[in-house]
Amino acid sequence: MTPSEKLSLTERDICTKFVMPAIESAGWDIVRAVREQYYFTDGRVIVRGKKATRGVRKFVDILLIHESNIPIAIIEAKDNSQSVGSGMQQGLAYANTLDVPFVFSTNGNGFLFHDRLVTEGVIEKELRLDEFPSPIALWERYCAAKGLTPKTLPTVLQPYYSDGSGRAPRYFQRIAINRTIEAIANGEKRILLIMATGTGKTYTAFQIIWRLWKSGTCKRILFLADRNILVDQTKTNDFKPFGSAMTKITNRKIDPAYEIYLSLYQAVSSVDDQRNAYKEFSPDFFDLVVVDECHRGSATEDSSWREILDYFSSATQIGLTATPKEVKPKKGETLINDPEFNLKYFGNAIYTYSLKQGIEDGFLAPYKVVRIDIDKDLEGWRPTEEMKDKHGQIIQDRTYNQKDFDKTLVLEKRTTLVAQKITRFLKETNRFDKTIVFCEDIDHAERMRSALVNENADLYAINNKYVMRITGDSKEGKNELDQFILPEEKYPVIVTTSELMTTGVDAKTCKLIVLDKNIQSMTKFKQIIGRGTRIDEDYNKMYFTIMDFKKASERFSDTDFDGEPVAIHIPLPDESPVPPDEPVDDGKPTTGDPSNELETDKPNETGDGTEIITTGDDSDTGGGNQPPPPPPKPRIKYYVNNVEVSIVKERVQYYGPDGKLITESLTDYTRKQVHNEFPSLDQFLQKWSEADRKEAILEELEQSGHPSGRACRTSRQRL
Repeated sequence: MTPSEKLSLTERDICTKFVMPAIESAGWDIVRAVREQYYFTDGRVIVRGKKATRGVRKFVDILLIHESNIPIAIIEAKDNSQSVGSGMQQGLAYANTLDVPFVFSTNGNGFLFHDRLVTEGVIEKELRLDEFPSPIALWERYCAAKGLTPKTLPTVLQPYYSDGSGRAPRYFQRIAINRTIEAIANGEKRILLIMATGTGKTYTAFQIIWRLWKSGTCKRILFLADRNILVDQTKTNDFKPFGSAMTKITNRKIDPAYEIYLSLYQAVSSVDDQRNAYKEFSPDFFDLVVVDECHRGSATEDSSWREILDYFSSATQIGLTATPKEVKPKKGETLINDPEFNLKYFGNAIYTYSLKQGIEDGFLAPYKVVRIDIDKDLEGWRPTEEMKDKHGQIIQDRTYNQKDFDKTLVLEKRTTLVAQKITRFLKETNRFDKTIVFCEDIDHAERMRSALVNENADLYAINNKYVMRITGDSKEGKNELDQFILPEEKYPVIVTTSELMTTGVDAKTCKLIVLDKNIQSMTKFKQIIGRGTRIDEDYNKMYFTIMDFKKASERFSDTDFDGEPVAIHIPLPDESPVPPDEPVDDGKPTTGDPSNELETDKPNETGDGTEIITTGDDSDTGGGNQPPPPPPKPRIKYYVNNVEVSIVKERVQYYGPDGKLITESLTDYTRKQVHNEFPSLDQFLQKWSEADRKEAILEELEQSGHPSGRACRTSRQRL
């Protein structure tokens, strides 16, 4: 082929005619070890008004795989008009994301090879087409750099579990699994994995355990969680392939005949030292202990979890969490989520997959935020002298504000107003969209349930499960939890809750999360937001809406929160809370029996939203070896039914490229973003005047996350 003919070839032609023959000649099995156009993201979800579309999926031109578990090299190809190394930077970006050590760039004339495992010396070098490395050469280089030996290789190369459906770990799950397996093979004993809610922590844990178990590296495994629903979902779903080798510990009955044990930590510990069931196992019985949701206190030195971990200290221990950090404890308090304990105990995370990355990749749902401010929340309210509530109690004379409402003081018309806004939103979107309303406590959840029943009397009359309260004290509500989270079940539609559903509830089709709760904990805020981040395209769940009545959404601007909302719209008093259909978003991606649920799922009402460790002597779920604290004094709550409330303010807030809140008009925001892309009017007009560049400019603006592209496109369509 002449040079001029080669110049006319497309990128795919270069791959087919030059790259594939070169790697096949080097000994690579084209069928088993080579993946062409390997897609590794789903394409972020881009929300436009009430509609959502998928963005561009990312892919590498060629991915080379050693065994089925370990991608080892990326080849990024360009057409022959470009240099041999022109694809290197793109390839390195993909390699960093995919955790692949070797990168090749090519234009069909040869290769530029980059070794990411090199720490000194030559990192890049050019190769002829016939010098492409063999599989053995790259694998030996990989093993040497990773410290893998013939003794550890059987563990590392143990295949994933496959049910024959074609399901395989996503790229980030694979990285978490492989890094954990390699670390354990190399003797590491404490491992922390941080994965955002909705990214499959339990499935990832299953694949880790499966490979360690099947390879014989770990023969007995203990999986600990702190809620029955987590254990039951794990047993019946992801861990089901373990079959008869698996058991759930109940009633503190220990049977050493099994290999995989699932347990609530409360089911193997107690306030009575003689009833610590875990001590019926020998300290070296388990080879591996996995702690799900380890942020809930596993590593604090005085926790029940820590006693179990210390007892099985010879075992390898893995902590799983979406939220490892939390606020420091107040004086005299022990937080369940102290930022230091888990990081000190397990060490720095071996891998982190964030909410922001999950949204960017299109594996998690983006969200809109409707922020609604109520006048009494902003201005406060003070009773008149000697004013009594509806029960005849004299109301303490002071100014009550947002933190007091529904905890210390109940303005019943405020509850009605919130219910009206929720109902109006659903009427203008879909009245059967699954909705979770987070309330201050059980009393608030019950009053909100009643208010929502009144606002939705027509649908409630058809089925009285349209609105339900699901809290730790309600057996009837908890019995409906499975029906709420199952996509194919129509009812319940709206549920009110306090603490029970903040974590461990896999509600894939939840489209509306309502925050009428003061949330002081960033961990709790992330967990609550996580109830809506799952995508279910079969049920048209591509994004979700957060309706915020208590300024909880201000936490999106916190540096500890890594997700970026589409838009925040605060409506006028007479305006629908539904965000406008104009393109104001930023374009970024944007089953067990719960009847035994823990007593700790009931709200621990400290008044500030902080989770405090408590212990109890429940015969089935007791936790800790410390005597239970004295019961808290009943909190006085006033109920006022004759105070008017109303909605105030209207503004739109956006999150800029730096994650900061931007409060300005869409026109001003669009002007600023266009100026960022095109510093001068001449530059913009020059590109805009090129007919074949118009769509490219709009796409460039949209892909960069600016609403400017959609705004310009909409303007053109209107013209």
